[in-house]
Amino acid sequence: MDAGAALREIAFWLERADEPTYRVRAFRRAADVVAAHDDVVARAGSGRLTELAGIGKTTAQVIEQAVRGETPDYLAKLRADAPEQQEGSALRAELRGDCHTHSDWSDGGSPVEEMARTARDLGHEWMVLTDHSPRLTVARGLSVERLRAQLDLVAELNAALAPFRIRTGIEVDVLDDGSLDQDPGVLAELDLVVASVHSKLRMSSREMTRRMCAAVANPHVDVLGHCTGRLRSRRPPSEFAASEVFRACRDHGTAVEINSRPERLDPPMALLAEAFELGCEFAIDSDAHAPGQLDWQIHGCARAERCGIPASRVVNCASGRLA
Repeated sequence: MDAGAALREIAFWLERADEPTYRVRAFRRAADVVAAHDDVVARAGSGRLTELAGIGKTTAQVIEQAVRGETPDYLAKLRADAPEQQEGSALRAELRGDCHTHSDWSDGGSPVEEMARTARDLGHEWMVLTDHSPRLTVARGLSVERLRAQLDLVAELNAALAPFRIRTGIEVDVLDDGSLDQDPGVLAELDLVVASVHSKLRMSSREMTRRMCAAVANPHVDVLGHCTGRLRSRRPPSEFAASEVFRACRDHGTAVEINSRPERLDPPMALLAEAFELGCEFAIDSDAHAPGQLDWQIHGCARAERCGIPASRVVNCASGRLA
């Protein structure tokens, strides 16, 4: 087994299980070290792998077993512990892409190419790259200049990865008045725009409703991201008139995101059911910030199935309008 591939697969499974970042990075760093040295096999045979910076006892054992043609014990256990069948699997099989992903251009942890290759290997035909907009400085949001540079990179990668396609996009901040945190001309050039509220989450219900309705009515917006802004263990959902916001989404053709991150699972089930009853379309997204998190869409699929949402109402399914 290829040692670098084994290390990266371990990192994938750890990310999928939401293990601590330092542990994931240890395996990704070791994979980079393996790629940078042509004497790995010799070092593995002589027990000198740990002399290389970035290779520890655990990662050395993985490499040694891999170069012997074995499946490393660490990887075998992760594979064995992965659930074979999960709720949401039927809808997950219908997905053709992911409308909300991040890279190391903003607050993600991996290069665009690695995110794209992982999405492809998970069976997707495309993913939308949606790094943050400039106002979100804590997440290294992209200025117009950086976004245009990213578009050039995406064009290069698409030529190399075809027929898989990286669709151009952004997760744009919804400002206090409902306007968007990026130049309208640039937004018009993108394949897809996710609009999300990241600030003043505790504003009054009336103000938040007005703010969100203005955003989803914007002709550049395709998806309303994590609509309540909740973090289940530490931040309550924002307050807004859900029926009014969801009607605005329906009337303006803006999909409501079913955010699959375990700490978000947004919208809550009651609001998800309400959006479905009101006739909204949905985008089931990972909001992945690392390759292994791309497989989190299964959580959103499970929630959609519980509400009876069919694939025909999911824009990134085979029968959806983005497929």
